[in-house]
Amino acid sequence: MGILEGKRILVTGVLTDASIAFSVARLAQEEGATVVLTGFGRLSLVERIAKRLPSPAPVLELDVRNTEHLDTLAARVGEHVDGLDGVVHSIGFAPQSAMGGNFLNTSWDDVATALQVSTYSFKSLAVACLPLMKEGGAVVGLDFDASKAWPVYDWMGVAKAGLESCNRYLARDLGKQNIRVNLVAAGPLRTMAARSIPGFKEFEDSWPEKAPLGWDLSDTVPAARACVALMSDWFPATTGEIVHVDGGVHAIGG
Repeated sequence: MGILEGKRILVTGVLTDASIAFSVARLAQEEGATVVLTGFGRLSLVERIAKRLPSPAPVLELDVRNTEHLDTLAARVGEHVDGLDGVVHSIGFAPQSAMGGNFLNTSWDDVATALQVSTYSFKSLAVACLPLMKEGGAVVGLDFDASKAWPVYDWMGVAKAGLESCNRYLARDLGKQNIRVNLVAAGPLRTMAARSIPGFKEFEDSWPEKAPLGWDLSDTVPAARACVALMSDWFPATTGEIVHVDGGVHAIGG
């Protein structure tokens, strides 16, 4: 039996099989969970990727800026599972003008987009799934350490700082419903999301050297394992936490 045996998990943000979300979905199934996926935009691509899982998973459309999508999410997920025990938020986006060293010149419209998609959606997704989490469960979001001003990350860094604060407030307000809320702060990985960051090579060049444990830029499994563990019954009293899966860089100065 796996550590997610019998659990029902919703995983958002599967873009390719190189994404953290795909690894989470695969590991969750391997650990005994029933998985439902959401996608945005190219659903046919997500549906093809879903077929590469150990068990093909249903794919639902979800644009976190679309109120109708959020309002109907519980009903649509409920067509495939009779409840949820875990929700994975793997959603983030910032326009190109909001990253790459353009911090002082980014327009409010672009900043607002980054905050809505990357920060506010954590709350939106959790609330949308509440009707299916009557017995409690876990919400896990994917993060990138926001305790520092990183090169080129700019307004996405601000959005991640907001995500970390949102995590604490959600943990406060959902705890009474026996729902744990935590983040996994992964180091840089060569995902599609990373390729959209101007100057990402700065992270690629420096991170493996700084990490006390070393860092494999192509290995999404460590971050996915942390997500799966947080959704399991092995962390029954952990909420509002940020688990760093970055080789230890967050703890090292210089």
